[in-house]
Amino acid sequence: MKNTDFSALHLSPEMLQNLDSIGYKEMTAIQAESLPHILEGKDIIAQAKTGSGKTAAFGIGLLSRLDVKKFRVQSLVLCPTRELADQVAKELRMLARATHNVKVLTLCGGVAFGPQLGSLKHGAHIIVGTPGRVLKHLKKEILNLENLNTLVLDEADRMLDMGFIEEIEEVLSFVPKERQTLLFSATYPEEITKLSSAMQRDALSVKTKSIEVANKIVERFYELEEHTKVQALINVLSNFQPKNVIVFCNTKLECDALAKKLQDKEIDALALHGDMEQYDRNDVLVQFSNNSCAVLVATDVAARGLDIKELSMVVNFDLPHSQETYTHRIGRTARAGAEGLAFTFYDERREELAHEYKNETRFFESISELKTVEGFKMIPEFVTVVIEGGKKDKLRAGDILGALTGDGGLKGSSIGKIDIYDRQAYVAIQNGVVDEAHKKLQNGKIKGKKFSVWVL
Repeated sequence: MKNTDFSALHLSPEMLQNLDSIGYKEMTAIQAESLPHILEGKDIIAQAKTGSGKTAAFGIGLLSRLDVKKFRVQSLVLCPTRELADQVAKELRMLARATHNVKVLTLCGGVAFGPQLGSLKHGAHIIVGTPGRVLKHLKKEILNLENLNTLVLDEADRMLDMGFIEEIEEVLSFVPKERQTLLFSATYPEEITKLSSAMQRDALSVKTKSIEVANKIVERFYELEEHTKVQALINVLSNFQPKNVIVFCNTKLECDALAKKLQDKEIDALALHGDMEQYDRNDVLVQFSNNSCAVLVATDVAARGLDIKELSMVVNFDLPHSQETYTHRIGRTARAGAEGLAFTFYDERREELAHEYKNETRFFESISELKTVEGFKMIPEFVTVVIEGGKKDKLRAGDILGALTGDGGLKGSSIGKIDIYDRQAYVAIQNGVVDEAHKKLQNGKIKGKKFSVWVL
């Protein structure tokens, strides 16, 4: 077991005293695993969620390398939203109290450019900002990073979700090659691994034991009469209340019919199958992946290659044609150490085939064990807004985010995933503010140009 006392680290007496005074009595799991390596100057890719103590982990690290007498930017922390950047900057200032005259400056979109310009002219040791706004200052040659020794990407998976990969790559072109790079992400999708390979050297992977939980799927089977299947599905959804679910059907017609029946019951559902045009398919996939649609009703062929990071539940509305297909379907849930739920329906005609699935870990239960919840609805957290402009128009995530958050507009936290294609951009907006966002985009301009905008 690692020593969780901060005194076990090579920290100055002043830093140790400050940590004690602000209530940091012992290291959290992520701090104990990462800080010794960070203090040695190594590159780190760490799996850490909000609330894990990650800010103090990289904050203590970058402050330990800081030369206060050299009034140049020595550390850059990139964050996905203004709210997170403000939070990080606040904690860095608190951690820096033991060191005299450390200047931490935030550079984020959605606020006036002029005051930031003035602040930069007075210099700073540490910059905390969003990729788009930091890049803007770099391109205007207002911000100089030639003295940078530490680069931090906080909530990197969220930044990729919001479409900031191009901005991040451009920022990297302004950063010295000889530096320490610390990458923190709640999840490890393939894009994060690629990003780490491109920007880090011999990065050490840090995962706390609490994260390294074996994947677990609870599998339940129900025998039903055909005419009771829709109500049974609603009972499953209402009893277990998943954030999102893929319901697999064996035919295209059944996909359309089931999605319509669920919509009639105020359960937000979209169908996905091989007869759909590519642009309709894109609309559906984007809405499901950005949490603007709670239930995807799909055939196996249509769902092939679908990559959803956190899928709560899979339902086999029809018994699959093979056990291989079954394994492939349910394997879409319980990723990245999360727990998943899998439900399978079958009727009397397929009872014998269903029993071939029996083993000691699968539950064959009566649907009557699930209560009927009156008035149950599934309304998604987000709604998708479409902008008739994309990569061909040189639109970037930062441009869209700035248009929505600028001039006292929306909070960055109310904006979800941003997907930019060649000629269209999709933006997930929290349900309660979608009308405000639509109006702001419709009446305003992005990069000085007006675009057609509508709500899916």
